[in-house]
Amino acid sequence: MKAEAANYFSKAQEDLSDARQIAAIGLAKVAARSAYYAAFHAAEARIVERTGKVAKSHSGVRSEFARLARDDPHLGKATTAFFAQAYKYFAQAYKYKEIGDYGVGADAVITLLDAAAAIKSAQDFLTHVAAALA
Repeated sequence: MKAEAANYFSKAQEDLSDARQIAAIGLAKVAARSAYYAAFHAAEARIVERTGKVAKSHSGVRSEFARLARDDPHLGKATTAFFAQAYKYFAQAYKYKEIGDYGVGADAVITLLDAAAAIKSAQDFLTHVAAALA
């Protein structure tokens, strides 16, 4: 694995650990946001590994990752199906990031159940990305 990809994946693991610790103290919004960043940095690791380039925006990471996953001959059928679902996960997780950063009022609510689901999805995502990076 390229050093830069390894750095991004390490950051993803840190974000996931942070998400778990934050959820444990009841800060759902911040935990869900950290879970999003775990997946974001894992996707960036895969992008860097495959292309040698870093995506410059959140939407760039989502679209480039989806493109690479679709065309990756090294991914198994189950993993490819998972990555197809990852784009949908990114869309939902990005909403958590937006709420965490900018949300106000009644629409800015993320429950601990939401955060737990985001953390579980991020963990699954990191597992699949790690396998693809190996």
